[in-house]
Amino acid sequence: MTLIFNFFLLIHILSGAVGLLSGLINIIQPKGNKRHKFIGRIFFVSMIIVGISSLILSYINPNYFLFIMGVFTLYMVVSAQRYLKHKRPRTHFSQLTDWIITKTMLAVCLIFLGLGVWLLIQSNMFGIVFLTFGGLSLMFISQDIRYLKKRSKIKNYWLLAHLQRMVGSFIAALTAFLVVNAQYFPEQIPSLVFWLVPTIVLTLFIVKWSKKHRIKS
Repeated sequence: MTLIFNFFLLIHILSGAVGLLSGLINIIQPKGNKRHKFIGRIFFVSMIIVGISSLILSYINPNYFLFIMGVFTLYMVVSAQRYLKHKRPRTHFSQLTDWIITKTMLAVCLIFLGLGVWLLIQSNMFGIVFLTFGGLSLMFISQDIRYLKKRSKIKNYWLLAHLQRMVGSFIAALTAFLVVNAQYFPEQIPSLVFWLVPTIVLTLFIVKWSKKHRIKS
């Protein structure tokens, strides 16, 4: 079992490194050109591998953090990629696929929230992490439902949703990297910094880019 764990850990680390590098390149460079799309596909595949390997590792060696990051990362990158298909007229199949993703994540989100409350009752402060990611997931799920029911006042909602979720998955990957490797940073840096700084900084960029590219109906 140790050999299997180490194998998937190596896969997880390598794909995470590729994801962080490709994600950083796409955040910095101009959006929408062929290079952006090519590197975006690399980021997508690497994050899928990161998500799946996280779930496998958390199963072999039970770990709440890996489980949360695995589920959240998979949901973010898969839904981000699905939204690109909304640029063209949707078929019944595409709508069904999107609804399955949304409803599945809603069920998982409720589990996150329930576990968060239960852990806090047990005086385990990690429950806050479950509640945080459960709350974030619920926000994106409500966005999914609004878009799937065609209640958006934004014409290019598919572009904004894709952008927000791709950057969101990068935030999750960067946060996980910093938290796991916090021991190698100066001790003077509070652990809270590793949890919050990526979200705070990159969320500002998400807001900026969303305003820039938003087209109202």
